[in-house]
Amino acid sequence: MNPIPKPNPAPLIEELRAHLDLGAELLSLAHREHQALHAPGEFPASEFDQIRKVLLPRLKYSIECIGKSRQAWQQLSQAERARQVKVTNLVRANMDLIMKVLMLDRENEQMLLRRGLIPAQHLHRARHTHPHFVASLYRRNNGN
Repeated sequence: MNPIPKPNPAPLIEELRAHLDLGAELLSLAHREHQALHAPGEFPASEFDQIRKVLLPRLKYSIECIGKSRQAWQQLSQAERARQVKVTNLVRANMDLIMKVLMLDRENEQMLLRRGLIPAQHLHRARHTHPHFVASLYRRNNGN
């Protein structure tokens, strides 16, 4: 009788590290955009749009990979998951980085609105009707 193989957390660790690297790129982009919005002169919106178009498929792929590895992760017992400190730390680091990106992006959106570069009706409705949406999302997922 062959024992049932235990799910391996290594792919999830690798994917979380890759996602963290991608998040760092997104934060860097948000910082550059923030600086450009505060600088005098013309805002190079098309430059930032082009970079986003390149990053978006990578982000989507990264999320899909993490989702697939998450299934194997959930098959581990609570005790086995607790022993995988690397995964816990990477999840927390990713969540913290995501929060930084979202907060800076929100500030950038406000600056774009003030400069009249995006109409208010183009903003996502959840931000208008649920001002604490990001914080509640973070709280819900903080334990996982």
